[in-house]
Amino acid sequence: MNAIDLTPLYRSSVGFDRLGSLINHALTTESTPGGYPPYNIEVLDENRYAITLALAGFSQEELDIQVEKGVLTVRGNKHAKDERTYLYQSIANRTFERKFNLADYVEVTGADLSNGLLTISLVKEIPEAMKPKSIAINQNSNVLEHKTEEKSTKGDKAV
Repeated sequence: MNAIDLTPLYRSSVGFDRLGSLINHALTTESTPGGYPPYNIEVLDENRYAITLALAGFSQEELDIQVEKGVLTVRGNKHAKDERTYLYQSIANRTFERKFNLADYVEVTGADLSNGLLTISLVKEIPEAMKPKSIAINQNSNVLEHKTEEKSTKGDKAV
């Protein structure tokens, strides 16, 4: 599959190069075969999210959650082989790795394993310096510039 040309976006925008690489990565990488484990991504409110993975048969010790360079990785590794004999087995207990790209300022705040569901809590915390702010317009700002110019021209005339 060919990559999308985002050149028009780059002509009028600054700092969206990560977006371009995310789009290209999403289009060129194959998703986990079979979609295992199944998961949901839920919007709890404007800045809170939850990712829930169905992990029947996994214990807390068999799971690993890491965040590195804006990528959340969840790994499951079955340590012991099941010695049981099955007539039919449909519950998947295989090793897996599932990755999620996180937007800027999205942080993992916790994880909970309950009833075979792993829920990872996320929050988007925009730093105060990055939040929009209103700039007051001062009508008297030109007065200061004019007074400075008058002082410099008066000083030149006196010499």
